[in-house]
Amino acid sequence: MHQERNVLGGELEPCGWDPVTGFYRDASCTCGPAVARHLVCAVVTADFLAHQRSVGNDLITPVPEFGFPGLRPGDRWCVVLDRWLQSYEAGLASPIVLAATNERALDLVELDVLRRFAVDVPDDLSVLG
Repeated sequence: MHQERNVLGGELEPCGWDPVTGFYRDASCTCGPAVARHLVCAVVTADFLAHQRSVGNDLITPVPEFGFPGLRPGDRWCVVLDRWLQSYEAGLASPIVLAATNERALDLVELDVLRRFAVDVPDDLSVLG
């Protein structure tokens, strides 16, 4: 099986274990065989959560039957790329963890845009330009 990579070209790191995230609930923003679009490892903010709720993507309210605890500001969560871009266009994008953001995100957004929201610092600083 092909190892998925992050937007910096390295190994895709886990995004979040508490709460456990990812389309497959494996803590990673993997596409996998379902070609999931939960590609961006976001560190959600109150503004991001409020914006997403206002456009019909309620990430705050727990849904126990699906094992979803609801998110709070500061949680790391694999969000659908289109949803992150929606908040970006509204000026409310959340910070992201580049090392845990799937390289497939680069199909729709430039790395320079993602870097502006980066909250992680890679071991090799030269990748930041």
